[in-house]
Amino acid sequence: MKFDIITIFPKIFDSYFNESILKRAQEKRLIKITAHNLRDFAMDKHRKVDDKPYGGGPGMVLKVEPIFKAVEKLKVKSKKLKVRTILFSTRGEKLTSSVAKRLAKYDQLILICGRYEGVDERVAQYVADEEISIGDFVLAGGELPAMVLTEAVSRYIPGVLGKYESLEDIKGSYVSYTRPEVFVPKLKTKNLKLKTKVWSVPKVLITGHHKNIDKWRSGR
Repeated sequence: MKFDIITIFPKIFDSYFNESILKRAQEKRLIKITAHNLRDFAMDKHRKVDDKPYGGGPGMVLKVEPIFKAVEKLKVKSKKLKVRTILFSTRGEKLTSSVAKRLAKYDQLILICGRYEGVDERVAQYVADEEISIGDFVLAGGELPAMVLTEAVSRYIPGVLGKYESLEDIKGSYVSYTRPEVFVPKLKTKNLKLKTKVWSVPKVLITGHHKNIDKWRSGR
């Protein structure tokens, strides 16, 4: 799976994509993530990728020309490979596990990150295959949504996770505890108020009786 991210801040991705799961997946060549600087596809010597909106209004809008040029160059040419171009937008379809699972079936995802006051509407109309949102809130740009989508989709690619069940059945599906079995917090300040003086692990988890543990977990 290839992830090609179009952004004006490509260095933002360096740290996140070079840690943990995504780093290992790239080392195994299960995925390839590349952040492309939109300014490299600008139409003038000043590498300008934004302009004032028609009809007036605050801020600047990313131009359609460099985005079209970037997508055209990055899109794999083979008809045998499935490619999807995504624009991040608050009005787009909400990113869910089912959406991530669907996108994991593609060979290449081209992710367009907006900035400033938005993106020329012609990108949504004619360049992107779909718009995706990660929630009902506004961010400075599409870079964070691109990180979220990249990891969410990567988790559905075979081999990326150690065990497939950790994708849904374990990861976040029930509460977790680890050692110590009993923790007695000792306050050094009065900034925190304790609901109880002793914090203990539920006894059922310590018994080793898997049927009872499964029953306890399913009942939460």
